[in-house]
Amino acid sequence: MHAAPRELGLLPGDPLGLARHDRRRAPVSRFARVIIDHEAIAPTAELGRLAPPARGPLGPGLLVAAGCAVLAFALSRALPALSPLVVAMVLGVIIANAGFVNDGIRPGLVFCAKRLLRVGIVLLGFRLVVTEVLHLGPAALAVVALTVAATFFGTQWLGRRLGCSRSLSLLVATGFSICGASAIAAVEPFADAEEEDIALSIALVTLCGTLAIFVLPLAGSHIGLQAEAFGFWAGASVHDVAQVVATASTETGAMQTAAIVKLTRVAMLAPLVAAVSVAHRRRTPKGGERVIARRPPMLPMFVIGFLAAVAVRSSGVLPDGYFPAIKLAEQAILAAALVGLGTGVRVHRLRVVGWRPLALGLSSWLLVAGVAYGGSKLVG
Repeated sequence: MHAAPRELGLLPGDPLGLARHDRRRAPVSRFARVIIDHEAIAPTAELGRLAPPARGPLGPGLLVAAGCAVLAFALSRALPALSPLVVAMVLGVIIANAGFVNDGIRPGLVFCAKRLLRVGIVLLGFRLVVTEVLHLGPAALAVVALTVAATFFGTQWLGRRLGCSRSLSLLVATGFSICGASAIAAVEPFADAEEEDIALSIALVTLCGTLAIFVLPLAGSHIGLQAEAFGFWAGASVHDVAQVVATASTETGAMQTAAIVKLTRVAMLAPLVAAVSVAHRRRTPKGGERVIARRPPMLPMFVIGFLAAVAVRSSGVLPDGYFPAIKLAEQAILAAALVGLGTGVRVHRLRVVGWRPLALGLSSWLLVAGVAYGGSKLVG
């Protein structure tokens, strides 16, 4: 039976311009209001039908996204616990729900959300050096892989038990098991997710990652973990790279181990996205049974680009002096991409009350922290 398109009620001109299948919507937790004060925003009119894909000059929208990205970095500098990527997503939500997204800037925002996002994921690969990952040793690598797998599959199982949607469970599982907002953005094209699910999953991973900055050092001190074991625990369980650095900085001698373990988790982004892409491709009909959407490739080009970036960094072809600039470009591009994604979020839909997503996020955090702690004891 063919799936009939439903009325989506997107923001005017839905920045992503994608039709979605009917599916059970996940209840959204009250804590999502932390992202933005809904009551302070003028409501936007809903469209009864999907708007046509945005077309026109890219410049105005790119300038808006760039301006929001610069502001996100400034705010993150003032509040180091906040990732600039998360702030960028919030700024995108704000400008969309305040009614500032129009046909003039929409094409550039679409470009950011779809094209720039993939470029940023490719540049993320330049953070990884294969020899540093292998230096951990086979036992540590096995523990990191087990932590990622247990968190990824365990979170999706918990999501089903809690009654959350498949898409939200997948996004939360990816964010908690790999590297937070960047991983969520990488897997989003294959999740059939609403923009509100993306915003909510990023909010969950940010909330728990921020809590980890304070909770893990206290717990590590209480249970008497040595510096290297604590660094392993932080690197294997905290989500965002910046949050890992903040957590590990509280323990002298933990930073290097935490950074290497964290980047080892990042290295697993490519195979995980490839596996999700294959699974999504198998679920996608070969014919024209989907509205608008095409059958995705077996291995997305941006995953190939990510692996190529890892190979270039590991080969030593580029001098080390280039990589700080590449890292800055990666963060700036991902920030602009998340501004574009944020403009697809309607905050009034986040008002739907529900405890299940929050329970899913907290459970996933406890899962990754528990498995990683057990691993740190084994390899420490």
